[in-house]
Amino acid sequence: MATLTLHDDPLPLSVDEVGRIRVAGARIFIQNIVARFNQGMPAEEIARGYDTLTLADVYATLAYYLRHKAEVDEYVRQLAAEAEAIRAEFEAKFPPKVSRDELRARRDALLRRQP
Repeated sequence: MATLTLHDDPLPLSVDEVGRIRVAGARIFIQNIVARFNQGMPAEEIARGYDTLTLADVYATLAYYLRHKAEVDEYVRQLAAEAEAIRAEFEAKFPPKVSRDELRARRDALLRRQP
């Protein structure tokens, strides 16, 4: 009779020095993998996109995400809110001298002049 030993593989995720969750050894943030997965990217393509990431680690990270989806989604939402607050604070201290609309108009004008 064939036998197989089931191994208790450790989760490839760890918390870094500032409290962000990364794939251990690869230093890739969990939210990068989750975002690509939610955009419909298959695990194999996600792994190919990072030279430090193994396919097994991508699958393990996705398995963790799917088991704890609400918690991970909330964590990612909080990170996005923190990033937006930092961006708003920076822009308040250092307002752009040119608006985005003006930059787009300049770009469009340049593109119209090119042959």
